[in-house]
Amino acid sequence: MAISKALLASLLISLLVNYQISEAAKTIGGDDESPPTQKIDCGAACSARCRLSSRPHLCKRACGTCCARCNCVPPGTYGNYETCACYANMTTHGNKRKCP
Repeated sequence: MAISKALLASLLISLLVNYQISEAAKTIGGDDESPPTQKIDCGAACSARCRLSSRPHLCKRACGTCCARCNCVPPGTYGNYETCACYANMTTHGNKRKCP
């Protein structure tokens, strides 16, 4: 009788621990219901962003790096950083804006 009570108690505890672990994994992993973010075409977005640049190859290289990290490029050829905060906050070692 004592063995069956101990077995029942350990089974109940293991179920509770398993439930807690599964709930923690859901909060760490995020929502399973949220749609996956789509990758943008960085080449096309940076070509549009850098089309008026005096140094287009340098601009496209920097823009491509920023786009790959942030998955966004502000619209237009200059400014509009408020639409992509990650893009706006990246800086070089000299604290200058990295992204054109």
